Amino acid sequence: MSDAVVHLIDDDEAIRVSLGFLLEMNDLPSQTYASAGEFLEVAGTLERGCIVTDVRMPEMNGLELVKRLKEMNVALPVIMITGHGDVPMAVEAMRAGVVDFIEKPFEDETLLRSIQSALNLGAETGAQAQERKHFEEMLATLSGREKDVLRGVIAGKMNKVIAYELGISPRTVEVYRANVMSKTKASGLSELVRIALLAGFS
Repeated sequence: MSDAVVHLIDDDEAIRVSLGFLLEMNDLPSQTYASAGEFLEVAGTLERGCIVTDVRMPEMNGLELVKRLKEMNVALPVIMITGHGDVPMAVEAMRAGVVDFIEKPFEDETLLRSIQSALNLGAETGAQAQERKHFEEMLATLSGREKDVLRGVIAGKMNKVIAYELGISPRTVEVYRANVMSKTKASGLSELVRIALLAGFS
């Protein structure tokens, strides 16, 4: 995929330089943009590759960018980088078509795996269907209360808020949440939310 370019969008120059160097060291051609607006100027001409964008940016955030790309019929897969407080926005973006979101701080390998998956997206429909079925089976093992807690997590709610809404203690929520992480084998919050969304959990 020598002509597939990774388009990096982040208003932080240090991050653009750092991620650009990471991709260069892994033989992944990249182009960087300081804003969503700058990227949109060329987005309509792009045919191959993927997009890596931060959620929080001035003028136009990551979610607004995703919606704009959809309106422009730009079909490049989008990976979103998010902070913990941005999870509800990232969930909304994933429902709007983002293929993955990665929570900060993240390991280089996590981003590289996500990018490779996005670049190979067209060839992975069978594998994706198998992955979705696997996720559905994992979520089916959750108890009713564990599913309630998972819904709260996906909504970006704190444990104490989930506890208040369910009429249980925050400690009990922690136990249910730990059970959910164990049963889904999720390594973190972002992976847990990704599993739930890909499995169509709501």
